[in-house]
Amino acid sequence: QVQLIESEGGLVQTGGSLRLSCVVSGRTFTPYVMGWFRQAPGKELEFVGAISGIGGRTYYTDSVKARFTISRDIAKNTVYLQMNSLKSEDTAVYFCAADWSPSAVLSQTAPSYDSWGQGTQVTVSS
Repeated sequence: QVQLIESEGGLVQTGGSLRLSCVVSGRTFTPYVMGWFRQAPGKELEFVGAISGIGGRTYYTDSVKARFTISRDIAKNTVYLQMNSLKSEDTAVYFCAADWSPSAVLSQTAPSYDSWGQGTQVTVSS
């Protein structure tokens, strides 16, 4: 049984940093694409970024570029989302997701992802 287990989020002040982790159990995530999404209150699920299984290519939505970084530790089967310079509009529930298809496309659409974490709340306050 595949599980994606996210670390606890938290409350961070504007301008602060937070790192989320996503441990994958039951299956190795290489060579598959891992993505991060978020959902703010009253809003739709939003793509944050993704990392490829081969080569570690990354892609981010414009609103988080230069502030967020996705990385991975293959030995630990873990993907990370490092969030810096946090803004109030980053407040959301964050989800990691795995695309088990062999396409290696860094998809921005949620239906492309097959397995999801439980979500973790990140709140940015001023």
